[in-house]
Amino acid sequence: MLKIIGSVERCALEELGISKIDARIDTGAKTSSLQATNIEVFKKKNKKWVRFEVNYKVDEKPVSAICETPVLTQRKVKTSNEISEKRIMIKTPITMGDITYDIELNLANRTTMEYQMLLGREALNDRFLIDPSASFLL
Repeated sequence: MLKIIGSVERCALEELGISKIDARIDTGAKTSSLQATNIEVFKKKNKKWVRFEVNYKVDEKPVSAICETPVLTQRKVKTSNEISEKRIMIKTPITMGDITYDIELNLANRTTMEYQMLLGREALNDRFLIDPSASFLL
């Protein structure tokens, strides 16, 4: 049975050192996106890795995390204003309520956005039903 979630849910990306981040649920977006600045690609054991900074708020308090993870790929992503951008993609576990599963995230500068994380259809399919009139149901 699918769980019902609202238009905003609190998530954890523990492998990135992010224990709480609020994500906007966006069924209009195919992929999911994480706010990232100071993005730096480097080699580690002959593989591409990425280091980046995530600045976000938890209960209105600013929080910053420096993250390192392998690069999954680079992919062209169409922004909400129809512009194509090449973005780094990563794969990491996400926890929402009592459910943990792997998702793909593109790294983007979302500092001007209200929510520093966006969950798109690929991360939601076959797992959740969305109630757009509610928030924080998990």
